[in-house]
Amino acid sequence: MPRWLPRAMVLALALYACFMLGSWAFDQLIGLLTNVLIAFFLALAIEPAVSRMAAYGMRRGLATFLVFLGLMIFGVGFVVLLGSMLAGQIVNMVDEFPKYIDSVINWVNQKFHTRLSRVEVQDSLLHSDWLQKYVQNSATGVLDVSTTVLGGLFRLLTIFLFSFYFAADGPRLRRALCSVLPPARQAEVLRAWEIAVDKTGGYIYSRGLMALISGVAHYILLMVLEVPYAPALAVWVGLVSQFIPTIGTYLAGALPMLLAFTVDPWYALWVLCFVVIYQQFENYVLQPKLTAKTVDIHPAVAFGSVIAGTALLGAVGALVAIPAVATLQAFLGAYVKRYDVTDDPRVHGGSSRRPGRPLSARIRRLVSGPPASDAGDGERPPGGASRQ
Repeated sequence: MPRWLPRAMVLALALYACFMLGSWAFDQLIGLLTNVLIAFFLALAIEPAVSRMAAYGMRRGLATFLVFLGLMIFGVGFVVLLGSMLAGQIVNMVDEFPKYIDSVINWVNQKFHTRLSRVEVQDSLLHSDWLQKYVQNSATGVLDVSTTVLGGLFRLLTIFLFSFYFAADGPRLRRALCSVLPPARQAEVLRAWEIAVDKTGGYIYSRGLMALISGVAHYILLMVLEVPYAPALAVWVGLVSQFIPTIGTYLAGALPMLLAFTVDPWYALWVLCFVVIYQQFENYVLQPKLTAKTVDIHPAVAFGSVIAGTALLGAVGALVAIPAVATLQAFLGAYVKRYDVTDDPRVHGGSSRRPGRPLSARIRRLVSGPPASDAGDGERPPGGASRQ
């Protein structure tokens, strides 16, 4: 046996053991790493506000606390308002449920000539097997729901703590990171950090402005239609449609359509038409103007980045995909050398070939035959024979 073979085997086994240990540790810490990533982008988003408040002499810790306090008050107020709206609407629907059943039963009796009654329908529903199974499953799933809610609250607290430290100790963190890098690399890291702050803050600013415009537009529509809880629904539509990529618009429009249906079924159709028309206006008119200076990304690139982020990190990847791609695009744009584009028709979608005769001229030539000058030229003998 060669002397190097035992050492090679031990080294291979050690590398394999390190790889397995690293894979196991990554699987165990994937939740924590995802929370840190969300906290980092949240800290980048509030960095401009914290830096502006610190420039007026306020301590960064206090400025970060005030920013988070404002966000928390807004979030709690929105959840309480939305919860009260949903609770009130559910109570109204429960109170009106017998009337709905009577109207449906009357329609069925008239159309199909049956003799159904509400008492029989209620008894059949209450004594049905699927309802009893559903109640049993719901009772056993209460513990799972409670565990999920507590886990979500703990995760939210973890994200807020990390983002608070990232934003409050931003200069110290950058100083610690640059202390282990050479001066040339330090400039690149600081430039990347600045670009990330600008792009993430610009993304949040543009989305917030579009959410405000969307909320005001839908509030006017809901007030005209006299749909209940119009302010809460407008805030819901504005936030969900802008901060949930790709499908946020449809999720946001479902709740106003449901409440409008309880007022008048035709109102739900009006809400649907308005949501579709406003979405087109936002995609082709409003969004290009607001995001031209903040997050200048082609719509196809933004859509692909959202799909890729969702495939990698789920909903978290969908939220951070656009600012991450915008930061990467701006950072690479500073190091990519660009040249002047040649003045070629193919650049503008044309062709390099010379334009031929129009189709109408070709058809006229085929019908009437060649011109007289062309025929004379064809009968003339070549060379000097014509001059003889």
